Formats: sequence, C-alpha cells, structure tokens
Amino acid sequence: MSLPTVLGSALIAAPAALFAYAYAGYPLLLKAVASRRPLVPRQPEPTEWPTVSITVPCFNEESRIVEALESLLALDYPADKLQILVISDASTDRTDAIVEGYANRGVELLRLPMRRGKSAAENAAGFVVRGELVVNIDASVRVLPNALKALVLAFQDPTVGVASGCDVSVGTAARDGNRGEAGYVGYEMWIRALETRTHSIVGASGCFYGIRRALYVTDFPEHLSRDFGSALLVRERGYRAVSVGDATCIVPRTASLESEFRRKVRTMARGLETLWFKRHLMNPRRYGMFAWFLLSHKLARWLVYLTLPGAVVGLALLSLEWPVMALLLGAVVAGALLGVIGMRWRRHRTVPTLFALPGFVLASCVAGLLAWRQVLRGQRNAVWEPTRRTA
Repeated sequence: MSLPTVLGSALIAAPAALFAYAYAGYPLLLKAVASRRPLVPRQPEPTEWPTVSITVPCFNEESRIVEALESLLALDYPADKLQILVISDASTDRTDAIVEGYANRGVELLRLPMRRGKSAAENAAGFVVRGELVVNIDASVRVLPNALKALVLAFQDPTVGVASGCDVSVGTAARDGNRGEAGYVGYEMWIRALETRTHSIVGASGCFYGIRRALYVTDFPEHLSRDFGSALLVRERGYRAVSVGDATCIVPRTASLESEFRRKVRTMARGLETLWFKRHLMNPRRYGMFAWFLLSHKLARWLVYLTLPGAVVGLALLSLEWPVMALLLGAVVAGALLGVIGMRWRRHRTVPTLFALPGFVLASCVAGLLAWRQVLRGQRNAVWEPTRRTA
C-alpha cells in the first residue's frame, strides 16, 4: 500500500476505535462485570434523618428563583433538618431581593461581593453550611419531592462519600433544537448505574448531588469542575461516589443548539482541566477499577474529539486513490452543512429532524475541539454563565 493509504487509514482508525470502545466496548465490558455483582439492597429509612444543607449557586436568576425556592420548600424532608442557602455570585438583577423575601421561611442568602464563578461560590458556601450533608442544586432544575430523601438514603452506606441524582432531560420535542440531548442523558444515566453497581461513578450530576460535609473542601480550584472533582476527591480519601436512580432531577433542555454548544465547550474544558488536576487517579496499579473507569468514561471519549480533524485529513488522503472515499468525504461535508443549519435554527420555530440530529452531532464535535484548544492553550475561565433553560 502507498504511504497516503497507510497514513489515511491510520488517521481514520484512531477516532473510530476510540469512539467504538468508549461508547460501545466499555459499556458492554462494564455490563458484563456488573452482572456478576449482587444488586445493592435499598437502604432502610433512618430513625432520625441527618441534617442537610442545600446550596443553590446562582447568577441573575430573578425569572426562575421563585419557582426554584418553592420547589425546595416543598421537598419531603423534615424542615428542622434542612438549611436552604442561596449563594448569589454578585447578581445584578433582583435575585438577591427575591431571596431575602424568603427569609421568614428559613431561606438564607450569601452574596459574594464580586463575581468569581460557580466553584468560588461553592467554596464560600463551605464556611456557612451546617448540615452533615451538603447537597448542590441548580436554580434551573427541579427535583421531585421525594428525591432528597432518596439521595440522603445512599449515605446510610458508610463507604459512600458522594451521591448523585438521576437526570431526566425534558422539553418540547417539536421545538427544541437539541433533542439529541435527551437520548445522551439517558445513556449517561445507564452507564452511571452500571458503574455504581460495579464500584463508583467518576463524576456527579452538577445540578443535583450530595457530599458529606466532612469531605467538602473550601479551597477547590475555581477554574475546575466541582461535580466531577468531588467524585475524584472522595475516591482519594477511600470513599465511593454513587448514582441514585430514585433521586430524580428534572433537567429542562436548552431551547437551542447554540446555547447547548456553549455549555458543552465550558463543561468539557473544565472537565479536561479537572482530570489533569487529578491525573494520578488514572493509575490502574494504584486505583484499579476506578482508573479503568476514568480512562474509559472520560479520557477515551474526549480523545475522540481531538483525533477528529486527523480523520478528515485521512479521508482526503484516501480519496486520492479510492473514489468511494471521495463520496464519503462529501457525505461528511454535507452532514456538517446540515448541522450548521440545525445549530443556527431559530429557537421559536420547529426544528426538523433532518437538521436537529446533525446539528447536535456537529455541536458536540466542534465543542470538543474548542475545549481541547482552550486547555492546550492554557485558557482558564472560572466565571460561568448559567445555562438558560426552557421553563
């Protein structure tokens, strides 16, 4: 074979092999291992529920904070065991005033003097929380009334340091431009359930998860992802992180692929930085199965995006000798064009499936490449713009 053929084949094979392993091979291997483990029995309710501090970091959430607080106050949990703390990241709208109006119902406000980002807000909360458990909830999501008890029950197991809720992506199917998000979230929750049964999940749901206050750190690097990092931090200290299927968290989809695209760039870049920060946990000789989970669930997935440009070059090289590859390259270009249309579709109009799926795929791929670019260039941004989700 000629050099262009060999090189082109190798460039195409790299992302294809990584994708096949990360999204199919790893789950199948994980399922085989999990099937040999006994089902974890449901923990009985305690005679006395532990104290819980719910933290709600937010920035300019005046349009959603009332609904968020009302849903938290309606949780099925003893009121005398619950602290609800809203951390305002120097909001400039009426968020703070609205929260202060709930003071007579036990809601507390911690305002940061200057905007520093979500992780900084959570660091500050660590000095104020009083509960035995600290539960983080985003203002944009809703947890079912019985979800908090289900999450807390997981901590009856003394080996559990972090418990993550189970996300359910919802939205108007006919209008949401990122309908692919729902299928991906369901797939991710399935993987986490298998990891929980086998050993430990490698990252919690940032919109709803809990951690023992004894394991909560107040000096977490502000440019990193705390929900991902919490699972890594507790593993370092000999604990597990688990996903709780009954702790349902309703996550509205973003109304457009553009906003979802920005979220993906931010979360993936912070995730890569967090993985590098705790890279020693990928040592299988020291951390065994957890290292395998990290390498497969996180690193292998993210490497797919890094190798994608090489695959396009590989197709171009192969098309010099194989006309069928030129057709395949044309199909890739056509799919990218459909994806661009899907990403730019106006959010108040119905998004046809012809554009929605390519748009979601393109948004994910480009977001992954931009995240790698940010990390490799050393760009860090601790300040976050909360995802503005549909009602």
